[in-house]
Amino acid sequence: MQRVLKLGFYGALGSFIGSATYSIVQFLQVLKVLSFPWDEILIYSSSLAIAPSFLVAILALHHTPKGGNIMSHAALLFAVLYAVFAFLVYTVQLSIGVPAVSRGETGPLQVLILTPHSLFWVVDALAYICMGISTLFAAFVFDWQGREKWIRGLMLANGLMVPVIMLVYFYPHFSIPLLLMASPWCITCPGSMLLLAIYFMREKFSTQFL
Repeated sequence: MQRVLKLGFYGALGSFIGSATYSIVQFLQVLKVLSFPWDEILIYSSSLAIAPSFLVAILALHHTPKGGNIMSHAALLFAVLYAVFAFLVYTVQLSIGVPAVSRGETGPLQVLILTPHSLFWVVDALAYICMGISTLFAAFVFDWQGREKWIRGLMLANGLMVPVIMLVYFYPHFSIPLLLMASPWCITCPGSMLLLAIYFMREKFSTQFL
C-alpha cells in the first residue's frame, strides 16, 4: 500500500504541476505575453505532461482502500480514454503541427494542425471531456466530511465543467471570450489534483505507523 500511495502522490503532484503550468501559459497567451511558437510549445508540452500523471493518480486511487469500487473503476476507464486522446493530439502537434507551421509548410499537413473545429480540435475536446468525467466519478470515492469534502467538491466542480468545455469546443464560432468561460477549470483541475496529492501523502504517513 505504501508503494501505491507514493505512486499516487507523485502522479497527482505531476498532474497539478502540469495543469497549473498550462493554466498560466494559457493566460499569458491570451494576454499576448507569449507568442508563436513558444506559446503553443509550452501549452502542448504541459498538456502532454498532465496525461500520464493524471492516469497514474487515478490508477493509484483505484487501488487504495477507498477505491476498488465501481466509481473508482469508472474514473480509471475515463482516465485511460483521456490519456489516449491527449497523447495522440499533443505528440502530433509537437512533432508535426508546430514545426510545419513554423516552416510555413502546411499543405497536406493542414489536417493534422490543431485549429478551431479541425480534426484534432475534436480529439482535444474528447480528451478534456473524458478527463472531466473521470474526476466526476472519482469525486464519489470520497466522503462529504473532514478533509475529503474539499477533494470531492473540487472534483465534482471539475466534472461539472464538461458542458462548458463542450460549449467552448463545439460552438460554431470560437472566440477568446468563449474560451474564458472555461477559466474556472484553471482552479478546479489543479486544485483537485493538489488536494489529491496531499491526500495520498497523509494516507502514506498514517499507514506507515500501523
